[in-house]
Amino acid sequence: MGLFQGLVFFLLLYLLQGSNSSFVKLNDNGYEDVIIAIDPGVPEDENIIEQLKEIVTTASTYLFEATQKRFFFKNISILIPESWEDSLQYKRPTHESYTHADVRVAPPTILGRDEPYTRQFTECGEKAEYIHFTPDFVLGKKLNEYGPAGRLLVHEWAHLRWGVFDEYNEDQPFYSTKSKKIEATRCSSGISGLNRVYTCQGGSCVFRKCRINSTTKLYEKDCQFFPDEVQTEKASVMFMQSIDSVIEFCNKKNHIPEAPSLQNIKCGHRSTWEVISNSEDFKNSPPMETSERIVCLVLDKSGSMSGSDRLNRMNQAAKYFLLQTVENGSWVGMVHFDSTASIKSELIQIKGNTERNTLLERLPSVASGGTSIYGSEIVLLTDGEDSTAGSCVETVKQSGVIIHLLALGPDAAIAVIQMSDITGGKHLYATDTAENNGLIDAFGSLTSENANPTQKALQLESKGSTLNSDSWMNDTVIIDSTVGKDTFFQVTWSKQPPKISLWNPSGTPVTNFIVDTASKMAYLTIPGTAQVGSWTYHLQAKANSETLTMTVTSRAANSSVPPITVNAKMNKNANSFPNPMIVYAEVLQGYIPIIGASVTAIIESNSGITQVLELLDNGAGADAFKNDGVYSRYFTAYSDNGRYGLKVRAHGGTNSARQSFQHPANRAAFIPGWVVNGEIKQNPPRPETDDAQTVLETFSRTATGDAFVMSGVPSGPLPDLFPPSQITDLHATLDGDNINLTWTAPGDDFDVGTGKNGYIIRISGNITDLRDNFDDALQVNTSDLAPKKANSEETFAFKPGKISEENATHIFIAIRSVDKSNLTSKSSNIAQVALFVPQEDPSPDPNYPGPGSNPSAGVNITTLVLIT
Repeated sequence: MGLFQGLVFFLLLYLLQGSNSSFVKLNDNGYEDVIIAIDPGVPEDENIIEQLKEIVTTASTYLFEATQKRFFFKNISILIPESWEDSLQYKRPTHESYTHADVRVAPPTILGRDEPYTRQFTECGEKAEYIHFTPDFVLGKKLNEYGPAGRLLVHEWAHLRWGVFDEYNEDQPFYSTKSKKIEATRCSSGISGLNRVYTCQGGSCVFRKCRINSTTKLYEKDCQFFPDEVQTEKASVMFMQSIDSVIEFCNKKNHIPEAPSLQNIKCGHRSTWEVISNSEDFKNSPPMETSERIVCLVLDKSGSMSGSDRLNRMNQAAKYFLLQTVENGSWVGMVHFDSTASIKSELIQIKGNTERNTLLERLPSVASGGTSIYGSEIVLLTDGEDSTAGSCVETVKQSGVIIHLLALGPDAAIAVIQMSDITGGKHLYATDTAENNGLIDAFGSLTSENANPTQKALQLESKGSTLNSDSWMNDTVIIDSTVGKDTFFQVTWSKQPPKISLWNPSGTPVTNFIVDTASKMAYLTIPGTAQVGSWTYHLQAKANSETLTMTVTSRAANSSVPPITVNAKMNKNANSFPNPMIVYAEVLQGYIPIIGASVTAIIESNSGITQVLELLDNGAGADAFKNDGVYSRYFTAYSDNGRYGLKVRAHGGTNSARQSFQHPANRAAFIPGWVVNGEIKQNPPRPETDDAQTVLETFSRTATGDAFVMSGVPSGPLPDLFPPSQITDLHATLDGDNINLTWTAPGDDFDVGTGKNGYIIRISGNITDLRDNFDDALQVNTSDLAPKKANSEETFAFKPGKISEENATHIFIAIRSVDKSNLTSKSSNIAQVALFVPQEDPSPDPNYPGPGSNPSAGVNITTLVLIT
């Protein structure tokens, strides 16, 4: 399709850093400023760059088709590690950085596991964090297992940009339907295939029919769905985009609300196209009406094109295209670029030789111009307003400078905040309460996000206290084995130098602090690698009302072992009462989630009022997925209007925190094989890793997140306008005549406190009626059900009454929670139980041998490439 011939790629050597929000914008149906970043840990390989260009180009066409001619990729920046050999075609970035990257090309989370995935832990319809591709996937080495990379990029882009979820569920791969059959969890039901188990015994391997588990009434654990290679069904991209015929998202007509897909669970049983249609992108971009070919020639005329006759060869190819290839009726435009881009011809319609000759005359004749190097960082610390800052915003935006705003106090000008936002800088906040150590934390967070994680300074401790004379501030700092290099202790005071005592884990005193009385600080760097264990410090104040702080940072002990890190963020930069905020803290080692840690958020208001909030990774309330290394919680304890600062502490105790090797929730569907002419052609099995979790040693980390601004907060005690949070993990099982329910208790205010006024449980034989008309469904008696404290496990059993639907095959159940002010939560996810035993698979069971099987010679599986 000619529409995408003008897709522009920029190759940038990255050195800069900024906040982790995306720069992508939608302009005339095209996505601009998309960033793909290659991780510093990826060995240099120019083929990765070329393959990325090919992937995005093919994805653009597929995206345009799948979104009914609405969206395509317009320009892409590929960020290349500084460690790679420099090239004339590489430019310096302006504001682009690794943390802004929409797609990261990085080593696999676990060696040998190259599954593409999207880091997605926000709510349905909200943008995700980034897409993760491995080098082997980009280089086309995983085509069998995941299908064409361009199509898969569109699948992941839908996660990233529109907040939809997969239409499969590997935890619940099958479900029972109204027709009393067992079906694979998918969308749409028109995707045909076979449900089979691949089993080996005595040197012989066969595919056999799946058997029904007597407990679950569904297929046994090892049953897999093998799709037909040749299909006619067009949906859905979020189920299996690798099928050639699939060119659409599931919509309201072909969506299956009963299927236990993640899309149904997370998005209220709405189809992916319904969610996409409700996005800002969709609302702001009507379909492109024209069906003509649209081509933009983007031609490099920089000085490097003078070598190897490149300019002449480019012009030769362009002339051939203009004179011979492009069809009459097509629209063609032309852009030249060196260090800047200039439009040489707006789109003109080719009607004959006149238009072709006009474009030929505008081809570049001379290669000139170099690479402009933009990009500096300004750390702007301000405590006051500036009425003139607004006039500088556009100039700053064009300059390529990154501005990090460190707001000291509540009065930073809105225009200055805007400069920080539009340049990709951080927006940090520190109150005048020195004991909270906010200003040092803010500066400490300005590490280069483009640097290799093993080179960054990580904050292990940040603590402060206001004391009277001769009082002590005593504590320990844990140095784990992943850090210890360049370990730095810093003490500050407000009046007089305190007495400082520090002991290493062996009990040996460390005394060589450098005291800077003018700056009211003392500091110490531990030579080499600091000893692993608990370092103990005592600080004794020497004046009344003395404010003391202790800050400890360190770097990775070994460049080949990624350190444990914590990243903190809020779901929004600005909000208004009574809407809640959500705090997120991501604890990782490399890309491996760390679960079982104790994580707390410290949120400080304009007036210095501090709230401490325990964050949870339990898959309930604000937390999207259990045990994914993202700890979350709602925050509603607003004290005043204005700016709030965020700090997060993560602590792993012995035998508590551990690495999680489970597969990420929003990963690409693995294709086990294809049905070709009735026979299953199996792909190589997916590399499996032991899900057993590695227990970590004790560790501690602190991190500072971007500030957020609240408005509309009333003075005095807050009115109770916060309902309980939505229950998202309701589960139902049938036990004789009873239905047993389990779920996680919400709170009185979202996921905090206890919902005092109980639960409302309703049932129906029709899932959409229950979803859309909850109050009209049959209510279950819950008078004996007293709510527990937020985040406790709830259980309830009941005997269902007679539902109104005749011949119902399922009972669907939903629940709401009611708080002390009679505020009611949203309806929960809808659980279901089947009222029948499913029919056996009626298809014949040929027990045909698996590929390459020979009963007398063992198993020999041949890999077949079945997708082109």
